[in-house]
Amino acid sequence: MTSDFLPGLLVMLSLAALLVAAGWRARRWLAGRPAAVDIFSGLLQAPRRYLVHVHEAVSRDPIESTPRDTGRRTAGMHVLTAGGLVSATVLIIAVHVLGFDGAMPTALLLLCLATMAAGALMLALRRWPGDIPERLSRGGFQRLPFSVAAFVVFFIIATLPLTAIMPPIVWTSPGGLMLLALGAWACLELYVGMGLGPMKHALNGVLHLAFHPRPSRFNAGRLAPTDSGLQGMDLAEARLGVERPVDFRWNQLLGFDACVQCGRCESACPAYAAGLPLNPKKLIQDLVAAECERGSDVHYTGHPHPDGDAAGVAHGGPILPVVGAQAMLRPETIWACTTCRACVYECPMMIEHVDAVIDLRRYQTLELGATPGKGAEVLEELRATDTVSGRALNTRLDWAADLKLPVLAERGACDVLLWVGEGGFEMRAQRTLRAVVKLLRAANVVDIAVLGEEELDCGDLARRLGDEATFQDLARRNIATLAKYRFDSIVTCDPHVLHALRNEYAALGGHYTVEHHTMFLARQIEEGRLTPKPMRHNLITFHDPCYLGRYNGEIEAPRKVLKSIGIKVIEMQRSGLRSSCCGWGGGAAYTDVPGKRRIADVRMDHVRATNAGTVAVACPNCAVMLEGVTQPRAEVTDVAELLWAAVEAPS
Repeated sequence: MTSDFLPGLLVMLSLAALLVAAGWRARRWLAGRPAAVDIFSGLLQAPRRYLVHVHEAVSRDPIESTPRDTGRRTAGMHVLTAGGLVSATVLIIAVHVLGFDGAMPTALLLLCLATMAAGALMLALRRWPGDIPERLSRGGFQRLPFSVAAFVVFFIIATLPLTAIMPPIVWTSPGGLMLLALGAWACLELYVGMGLGPMKHALNGVLHLAFHPRPSRFNAGRLAPTDSGLQGMDLAEARLGVERPVDFRWNQLLGFDACVQCGRCESACPAYAAGLPLNPKKLIQDLVAAECERGSDVHYTGHPHPDGDAAGVAHGGPILPVVGAQAMLRPETIWACTTCRACVYECPMMIEHVDAVIDLRRYQTLELGATPGKGAEVLEELRATDTVSGRALNTRLDWAADLKLPVLAERGACDVLLWVGEGGFEMRAQRTLRAVVKLLRAANVVDIAVLGEEELDCGDLARRLGDEATFQDLARRNIATLAKYRFDSIVTCDPHVLHALRNEYAALGGHYTVEHHTMFLARQIEEGRLTPKPMRHNLITFHDPCYLGRYNGEIEAPRKVLKSIGIKVIEMQRSGLRSSCCGWGGGAAYTDVPGKRRIADVRMDHVRATNAGTVAVACPNCAVMLEGVTQPRAEVTDVAELLWAAVEAPS
């Protein structure tokens, strides 16, 4: 038997098996909640999303990289291996199935196989024993260099007879049968593996890019602000949040299946670094396991009964513990998250870990009332007093008694509305607020005002703790208050307020121009309204707030302000869009999940590594967390405080 059709038949049979496996997975995804997607547009956009956004993420060096595991090497490995496989598949079908075995197609096929061979070598070097990054998953991934190499060897040998370099292969001979077995194994590993094995991220990843839960993430440039606002929810739904895998939207389930288990999220996670019970890679894999174990034969119905609907359709088991049921995750896992989005930023497959965490929290908080630690108390205070601290609203401006700040209700309009935030009740944040007010006046921005006792908490903390109802209530009342007045822009010192008002109020009808105080001050300096004097400083580093940097794409404004007063920032290894968290976000300061260390202590170690005597901050919560680190440590000072010292310094 010397037919050249057998190699092509192996590929065709393997692709057929892949379709069956993909159909099985698709059935599990579609068991989830409905999701509005533009199928045609998504499929058209998938190649660009891969070539631009995925490639940019892969090309970045991992936070914990080795000489054999740099971003450039990883990107090259994927281009050679994946690009070679796709091209080789098309040419194998053309040459070995359709009979286009001329010199040009055959030469192109051999070239593609050689490209795959180079990729297999890079893959083998990356996973060579003794220098494998700890974050990389093992298991079936360790076989990939061998399966790619086997694929290359088989199809080179099967194709060379078409060039007259080798005699035809007798497939029924012992050698031919052994070669055929090698080819069959390689095809199963690579093609069927895209549906069921370690290569499943290849197919699932493309579909995830096409039907992504946040398609607007791909509208901006590589380093521009992305869609980072949490999606709201209908509080009239029968089940609030996610209890079971099928409570996720179907394209979220698809996204979990796109995980390549590269561990970049693990290396970036501040909670994991501090020894808290959260590993974002394991979280996603546990959700996949829950989906496979409990969701493969169930469908979402929206029915509130835990055992099924009237038609007897089961809903699958709970992901987190409920009375009388076995669970897939420990509750501490989701409550350890600071929602800093470091995992999301590093993920080359664009998976939305934080959205999944918040969906799970919503069920725990709204349905079970199971918010841990002081989180439950804080939510009670918010519902009762409209502030996190439980302080009376009419005391929000006590710190500014001598500054005589105009209240907007007395004027009806202003140019700049200063949103005080919860910092108005905290002594540490009040120092920053006073510096900002003095700087605004020094810049002759005299038409400023505050809301005073009409200002409620923005709701960020409630939403991150899963209490969507309280967030929506606070947001709607704040929007109603703001609708009574005229102003050009809102300035705030709190990046969490910035994010909520700028990115999350819009869904409820609140559309505003909102600036962080460092953005506003940097512009005053550039336009000559503030003229700080250069000052001598000890070494200073800057801690980027997560909700200013990764959430809103602003990393330059604070540095411009510091540069204007003669400060050359000594950058930490984790800075800018890759900054590590202070440990406050997502309510982590209140849920108080125990770990080996505090996240703030880990961050202060990053500061110490720069030998800086001062760490500049641009968030009242970062200031509180970092100042809570025991001495000896760097001095913690807000950018606005440093700028005011330079402005009021004698000439």
